[in-house]
Amino acid sequence: MTEAVSPYPSDLKENCSRCARPVPPDSLECPQCGTLVHSDQMEQFAAQARALEAHGEPHVARERWLACLPLLPEQSLQAQWIRTHVRELEGGGPRKDNPHPSSSSLPRWAQKLGPLGPIALALIKFKSVLSFAAFFGFYWQAWGAKFGLGIAVLILVHEMGHFIDIRRRGLPADMPMFVPGFGAYVKWNAMGVRQEVRSAISLAGPFAGLLGAAVCALLWFQTGYGLWSALARTSAWFNVLNLIPLWILDGNSAIRALSKLERALLLVVNVAMGFALHEVVFGLVAVGMLVRLFTRDNPEESNNFMTAYFIAVITGLAVVLWLVPGKGTGL
Repeated sequence: MTEAVSPYPSDLKENCSRCARPVPPDSLECPQCGTLVHSDQMEQFAAQARALEAHGEPHVARERWLACLPLLPEQSLQAQWIRTHVRELEGGGPRKDNPHPSSSSLPRWAQKLGPLGPIALALIKFKSVLSFAAFFGFYWQAWGAKFGLGIAVLILVHEMGHFIDIRRRGLPADMPMFVPGFGAYVKWNAMGVRQEVRSAISLAGPFAGLLGAAVCALLWFQTGYGLWSALARTSAWFNVLNLIPLWILDGNSAIRALSKLERALLLVVNVAMGFALHEVVFGLVAVGMLVRLFTRDNPEESNNFMTAYFIAVITGLAVVLWLVPGKGTGL
């Protein structure tokens, strides 16, 4: 027998857990940064629902998913996804005489593989782990086992920054996927999500990368072991590179929430850091900022929080590069 849990929170938050700004008592998301007010409780319900689905109890899981809806804005992407998923679960329960999910619960493509279907499905579910292993193997061959493992873990830290920020907002996301020699990505659906939230999620990766690089720099200061300084410099350099506001890089989405004046400010900041540190990568970010001064995707209103966030992340990465010996990537 499953314990009933009320979907309605007994206490309402007065301030946003992310930006600390006041939130009206009847709001389900912060009007400033878009963070869900009840994201912790909703994630608890969602975790219970996923566990129930894994144990072959789709009808009970459906009730848990429905308990999430009062905690979400009605037109939010999360609510739309849950309503669609609930419809999928309505006819998906196993028969009483068969407590285990049958092969009919597999996707159609997996059913066509016969007895190999469950194996193929399991491999796909673990594709993130397999791609990480291939990713590590690539860097191992290029720079040795220790550095290869270190840089693979630091890239994982970067991607988990995106993943955690997406999931804490109640949005569905896949675990990171790794492409040997190119990088990694987190797949999620940004449809219906405000641009400020998308920009914050884009910066969450470089912010996590900054934390990883800073930990490596601290370990180098404590131990004097050169591997830590190499990892700190390489990670910091590539995270700065990822802030170039062009192509598919994180900086491209992050800058969309910034006005033309704020983009000009970031241009000046990057030019100054490039001259001070003699690091070309800041010049590349500055060139990207210059290009984005003339695009038509800038909002009319300024966004001081996102501007400060962007400057804080790239300044922190610059400090790591300044403290750690070497030039460029350090490879």
